[in-house]
Amino acid sequence: MNHNDTCLLLFVKSPIKGQVKTRLAAETDGDFVVELYKCFVEDMISLIENLGVQFKVCFCPDNMKSTFSEWLGEQYCYTPQTGDNLGERLRNAFDSAFKEGFSNVVAIGSDSPDLPVHYLIESFEALAGHDTVIGPANDGGYYLIGFSKEGFIPEAFDNISWSTDSVFEQTVSILKRHGRKMYLLPLWHDVDTIADLKSLLLRTKNTVFEKSKTYSYLTANGSRSKSDVRL
Repeated sequence: MNHNDTCLLLFVKSPIKGQVKTRLAAETDGDFVVELYKCFVEDMISLIENLGVQFKVCFCPDNMKSTFSEWLGEQYCYTPQTGDNLGERLRNAFDSAFKEGFSNVVAIGSDSPDLPVHYLIESFEALAGHDTVIGPANDGGYYLIGFSKEGFIPEAFDNISWSTDSVFEQTVSILKRHGRKMYLLPLWHDVDTIADLKSLLLRTKNTVFEKSKTYSYLTANGSRSKSDVRL
């Protein structure tokens, strides 16, 4: 299926010590976490590139475009996240993409480096017959959210208790209240803690993910965490 009318938004943060994966950094070495986060982002981009879909790297802070282009390469479309909180940044990114003429827009973060590619494809296809698509994460948040242009409601990002285990529940409640036809993706995993890292290694052993930068980095450097995360 052709997805030329779809835009994928990848939300990323500048890889600065103390500003990425803070829960994980509290359990381990800060420099280790920064390098691991960079692997997450690079693996996510590799995954997206194979889809052949138009995508934007939505970066934060908004004055660090040169940092990202030097790190990831100048060949990508970079757009700054704008807004005072995650809800505003998501809403503004969706609004901007729809104003550019896209019919469907999907947003993902960089916390799920082993996200199955078919979940992304499923989300694109779901928007052909639904107003919105959402993928619940195991921590109570969501790893993906998408809208068709006609089904988009900015209110989906208002008054959400971000970084809590009620984000998914609150969002779904808003979508239902506005009568949106919703497609639910399978549950997947965000990686935020040492336990999450160990789970990641276990579920991806003997899979194609062993070739990823994340897997290689963890197996080579996992002993730098307070709890050795190597298998």
